[in-house]
Amino acid sequence: MTEKLHLVCPHCRSINRVPAVRLAEQPNCGQCHASLFTGHPIALTAADFDLHAQRAEIPLVVDFWAPWCGPCRMMAPAYEQAAQMLEPQVRLAKVNTEEEQPLAARFGISSIPTLVLLRGGRELGRQPGALGLQDIVRWVRSKI
Repeated sequence: MTEKLHLVCPHCRSINRVPAVRLAEQPNCGQCHASLFTGHPIALTAADFDLHAQRAEIPLVVDFWAPWCGPCRMMAPAYEQAAQMLEPQVRLAKVNTEEEQPLAARFGISSIPTLVLLRGGRELGRQPGALGLQDIVRWVRSKI
């Protein structure tokens, strides 16, 4: 029997069951038919954070950032490229701490940028500070 993973659609938020062996085939959402993986980090809010963090059965890396943060802006292109390298084994997301202050407080974010790796709603790792592309990829792969 083929293992099926629950994946949350970044477009319509529906939960999809996808055979693990088909992840690399760029699966589409069964509800809205959009691609389940875009090669870009998705923006999360308090409204959809827990759905992605707890229901999806692949690791979630969250970049807690703010638009006024220089190091956050410096790291953004590398984080964008990391999504292309790490998907579909890992979902990358961003949380704007200015707009989602309660969510940042819930995770005890005291400096930005901070990367948090979650699986099944549990924190597996945390990395504060701006990183380059290779450091992001290396850190994520060392934790999953």
